[in-house]
Amino acid sequence: MGRKKLEIKPIENKSSRQVTFSKRRNGLIEKARQLSVLCDASVALLVVSASRKLYSFSSGDNLVKILDRYGKQHGDDLKALDRQSKALDCGSHHELLELVESKLEESNVDNVSVGSLVQLEEHLENALSVTRARKTELMLKLVENLKEKEKLLEEENHVLASQMEKSNLVRAEADNMDVSPGQISDINLPVTLPLLN
Repeated sequence: MGRKKLEIKPIENKSSRQVTFSKRRNGLIEKARQLSVLCDASVALLVVSASRKLYSFSSGDNLVKILDRYGKQHGDDLKALDRQSKALDCGSHHELLELVESKLEESNVDNVSVGSLVQLEEHLENALSVTRARKTELMLKLVENLKEKEKLLEEENHVLASQMEKSNLVRAEADNMDVSPGQISDINLPVTLPLLN
């Protein structure tokens, strides 16, 4: 008898949810172990339950070594995510500018503490770094689009150059055959010339 296909949606019954979590967690750990043995791969697995309990598995290398290696290779991504989360904490740029203006009004300048200015500076630096990261991302996309456009134009240029070569060969053959211009139309050679607008 085959297994019944389970619809993937949150399980409402708490005890059923816990049993399913336990079984699937153990199955996932077993698959990770098999992957590490069969492929001689370093595998790290972290699972956090709904009750915030942490389960981990590592093969071969120590879990900390695997996570350090991940951190070194993806450090920039992690920093970008950290900046984005900090920027979300401080709200939109417009709200941040309003906050700066209210803190630095001439009548309030004497009442502003150093701590609040430092915090304000941190918020501004985070917002600036998120803005720079977004600008860099947009510029990289633009460069990628321009490279694709350049490639298409090079291909089109190559096609047009080959068509010009063919037409020059046909003219040269016609010249070598000593054919009058009226007789060229009688020769059945394929000629494709670019259309003039």
